[in-house]
Amino acid sequence: MGLALDYDHGQTPLDEDEIDGLLISSVTTKRDLDEQEQLNIQSAFERYLFSNRIKSAQILKVEFILEVHLRMFDRVWSWAGEFRTTEKSIGITWTQIPVALRILIDDCGYWIDHQVYSPEEIAIRFKHRLVSIHLFSNGNGRHSRLIADILMKHVFQGSKFSWGQRNLANKTLARKNYIQALKQADLGNYEPLIKFALS
Repeated sequence: MGLALDYDHGQTPLDEDEIDGLLISSVTTKRDLDEQEQLNIQSAFERYLFSNRIKSAQILKVEFILEVHLRMFDRVWSWAGEFRTTEKSIGITWTQIPVALRILIDDCGYWIDHQVYSPEEIAIRFKHRLVSIHLFSNGNGRHSRLIADILMKHVFQGSKFSWGQRNLANKTLARKNYIQALKQADLGNYEPLIKFALS
């Protein structure tokens, strides 16, 4: 039996070759997949991602950005931690991903060194650019949110974002607000996305 995926608004569909990278044969529905990915991410949290083993100097490096994705999805996808090699409806041309990521890392280092923005805005701008590049075949939103949290904790010694979790009564509305905030960030207005991240 194949994998039946019904995507939520704003999610990027996987190609057949990407679906073939699924490591768990018992997964047959989107709900199964979501559960397995969440278990993998939770394990990554517990094993590594918010431990004291992370040093601020390693965060703004390509290898670390890839490692975070690998640890988030290594038990679910064979291509976890690897740049995508297909075109998507969002994101840049896949061949430009390594260059775009290095430019983003350099930009973020400058923002931090020169205190161009508040810590929250730096983390959110970095998160937004990661999603815009769309590094991976799957998990870009979750990965970029986690990277923003890691920046807040390990670079700025602050608290991680709540990402709309303070209002769990309506997850559909929270997702709608998140997508709208991303669209505003696409236009250069980061305030709604910062507000959502802190809500």
